[in-house]
Amino acid sequence: MTKYNNLLLKNQLCFSLYAATNSITRYYRFYLKEIGITYPQYLVLITLWESSTSTASEIGAILKLDLPTITPVLQKLDAMGFIVRKRSEQDNRVVLVSLTKKGLEIEKTIAAIQNKVACKTHLTDDEFNKLKNTLNELTETMEVNKDDQDALIKLKKCV
Repeated sequence: MTKYNNLLLKNQLCFSLYAATNSITRYYRFYLKEIGITYPQYLVLITLWESSTSTASEIGAILKLDLPTITPVLQKLDAMGFIVRKRSEQDNRVVLVSLTKKGLEIEKTIAAIQNKVACKTHLTDDEFNKLKNTLNELTETMEVNKDDQDALIKLKKCV
């Protein structure tokens, strides 16, 4: 039994976010599997619908995923005919990613799935947007920065 109330699972913001994320992702997967794509593939597609063409690195940065994580997702979407990957002529290290006709055509179906997920939350539009904005702010706040690095060094000295 813990001596610290802040260590109880019911008091963990991280666990509440983790459980909510898993529930939402499972609900997406329920619909996405019917059209043959995964949740990470869905995220890549919606990123490309916003910008049309992007680099693999830019997609990874937007989704907060590193290149080794995003590359297999892009490879699969390419093999499925939803995107095309092409090396930049100016810099061979840069991979340009574009939607194909098939990738553009699936947008309407995906929009309907997103609406089903949003409806399942039973949140009003205002509540939905407020929660989303709060979580976006939390994401930015929780990014590790120099102050955190300094605090870690001080913590190591105390232990």
